[in-house]
Amino acid sequence: MARYQIIVAYDGTRFVGSQRQGVGRTVQAELEEALRRIGWKGTSILLAGRTDTGTHASGQVAAFDFDWTHGPQALLQALNTHLPADLAVRSVQMAAEDFHPRFDAVSRRYRYRLFCDPVRDPLRERYAWRVWPAVTDLTPLADLWPGCHDFSAFGTPPRAGGSTVRTVHAAAWRQNEDEWSFEIEADAFLYRMVRRLVFLQVAVGQGRLTPEALRRAVETGERVPLAGLAPACGLTLLAVRYDNLA
Repeated sequence: MARYQIIVAYDGTRFVGSQRQGVGRTVQAELEEALRRIGWKGTSILLAGRTDTGTHASGQVAAFDFDWTHGPQALLQALNTHLPADLAVRSVQMAAEDFHPRFDAVSRRYRYRLFCDPVRDPLRERYAWRVWPAVTDLTPLADLWPGCHDFSAFGTPPRAGGSTVRTVHAAAWRQNEDEWSFEIEADAFLYRMVRRLVFLQVAVGQGRLTPEALRRAVETGERVPLAGLAPACGLTLLAVRYDNLA
């Protein structure tokens, strides 16, 4: 029996999230079913974190114990044989027996994509938020986030009464013609925090909110009087980092 760490990618469009639930199609349930088909006797895999309904991933991490004798590459191939087209295991490696993909993580990195267009674009809207009116330069807003802050104005903790303090290691906006992408890396994130950050920055870029109001929210933890979330379709979990793993 050994513990395996896998990197998972998925198109979240047809999933109700990554974590197994009572109803609905989830990434965790699909992975566990694929494992059972190749002889796994476990009850539950471990995930690095939960992604929302409709959120994508290229670097979700999972772990499980398995008595497998054919090597990591054979395990990768066997799992992908039994997984649907919108979910794939990208890599497999053996891990320490006490490795936990959630509690051992030192940071997580997300990317949010949007584009500015007055007309629907079905080929892009599956993976990005169509925004109109167009935004002005979003680049300076990324400077608001790095550091240790109380992000209670931008999300809720995974558990009631939990801490809302998080440390953002890096954040940046990048533009390519009419497309924008926002990347952010932190030790952890509050529930729906990235989508809330993006929504409010877009509101600033459209002139519906002042940069000063956003800065006050970071400094005081008081919510901005403007409700909303960026759609889940634009969000992708890019990577989870561990100090003790390659």
